[in-house]
This record gives sequence, C-alpha cells and structure tokens, in this order.
Amino acid sequence: MSQLPGRWALRMRTPIGSIEAEMTFTEHDDGLTGQAAGKGETVPLHHVRTAPHQDGERVTWTQTITRPLRLTLAFDVLVTGDELHGHSRAGRLPQSTVTGHRLPG
Repeated sequence: MSQLPGRWALRMRTPIGSIEAEMTFTEHDDGLTGQAAGKGETVPLHHVRTAPHQDGERVTWTQTITRPLRLTLAFDVLVTGDELHGHSRAGRLPQSTVTGHRLPG
C-alpha cells in the first residue's frame, strides 16, 4: 500500500520562477491515478509509479501543461511521511527542484 494517496501542495522552483500546484493522488485496484491543479488549469497525471526506497517511497509521473507554456513534465520525488522532495524536468530544460507537503483532509 502506497503512502502517496491524498492531496499535496507542491512548489517547483523553475527558471521562470516558483510555481505552486495542488496534486491529488488516488489509489485503485489497478494502480494510482492523479491530477494537478494550478495556473488556472487542471490536468491528469500519467504513468504514476511508486517503488520502495530506503528513505521512504520513490514516486514518478508525467503530466502535460499548457500554462505558462505547453510542456510535458516528468517528476521524480521521494515521499517521506507527509513531506516530499525531488525534481521535475521538461525536455531539455534544466531540472526544477520540487518540494511539497500533504494537505489535511
């Protein structure tokens, strides 16, 4: 059972500034799904995968955004309790630092 399901507040430090989003992850019999809401749009998450890690749970996913630019982002984060940290990458652009925490409820 994954420790990921629930609502998360994420902050990404990108070359164009900090971007905040709310992620929602849901566990089903056939795996995990999710969505991201931020910058005036809500998009589905694709290929949500988890794997055990010595410090918590490694989580990866992709998502396509259209604001501020049309980009496909690939995320790789480590979830430890109610905190997460890692990075995202959009194609050849530099990695962006990602941090986040679980939201109540």
